[in-house]
Amino acid sequence: MRERARDKGRLEDILEHADNASALIDGYSFDEFVDDKRTYYSVMKNVEIVGEASYMLSKAFKREHPETPWKIIEGMRHILVHDYAVIDNKELYYTATNGIPDLRKQVERYLAETRWEEWESQPDEF
Repeated sequence: MRERARDKGRLEDILEHADNASALIDGYSFDEFVDDKRTYYSVMKNVEIVGEASYMLSKAFKREHPETPWKIIEGMRHILVHDYAVIDNKELYYTATNGIPDLRKQVERYLAETRWEEWESQPDEF
């Protein structure tokens, strides 16, 4: 269930796993990333969790923040979970090195600017 009361925690999860992915890939070239299976799969899992947390945000929250490409983020999660045999390594690397840091900035802003008591007190949509 996508409840408004869980949005803040999900955004915090996005930050945590975005930080993990960024720390893991820091200093890696594309070839080093693909060759180091521990780093590759660790980054992949953290990007997947970012996608899952994004997917589980309330529809109302995503509607209030259309500048974030939620469908693209969710699409990456779906590929990592369901279509793992066709993962584009370059796309995963680009996501971890460019998309994740950009998303992190947006999420930090959402956490700081949202009036959480007011947000959470509004009725959920089903």
